[in-house]
Amino acid sequence: MKKLVNGLYAITPELPDSIALVRKVGEALAGGARVIQYRSKSTDMMLRRSQAGEIADLCRARDALLIINDSVELAREVDAGGVHLGRHDVEVATARLVLGSGKVIGVSCYNEMARARIAAAQGADYVAFGSFFPSATKPLSLRAGIEVLRIARSELALPVVAIGGITEDNAASLIAAGADAIAVISALFDAPDIEARARRLARLFQVPTCENQA
Repeated sequence: MKKLVNGLYAITPELPDSIALVRKVGEALAGGARVIQYRSKSTDMMLRRSQAGEIADLCRARDALLIINDSVELAREVDAGGVHLGRHDVEVATARLVLGSGKVIGVSCYNEMARARIAAAQGADYVAFGSFFPSATKPLSLRAGIEVLRIARSELALPVVAIGGITEDNAASLIAAGADAIAVISALFDAPDIEARARRLARLFQVPTCENQA
């Protein structure tokens, strides 16, 4: 059975020190992260395979979902829980053919509901929107308005992920607007106490929002 995409969705930072990276991921999981996305733009394939494999083992031990950014091949190689596809990656159908029906496929939709509708029709398991706030990881990324979360939540029978510049201070507004998960990089992995930060971010999903109380 596929794991649900919800709660704190932690995206790994670029870190060549594998020991430090795995330790950081472990702390995020201990604090309540439900999903880990391994994201690496390194051209060192041996490093990527090694890191993804170690994180895959850790996620299996912690019963967490591991998503691989961009690479369907790497996701298959380490038997990850799924893959996340961007604008220039393979189509959902191609990823499904390679990974099979039991894996999770997510799609970046930026600020485009049309792209989200297509992804849903093609069989994606979740859609992601952003950047909602200025992001150090992608400073030139397209900005999404919070209304896209409300529209996606009302139209699509899929989990909706919010990404981009998310912090403890602004995450609640995205959850209230309909985000099932918040994808966080810097605000989590740059924290002096990753486990404590993860716990506070994960706890935001346990607090009733104004919208849920209506």
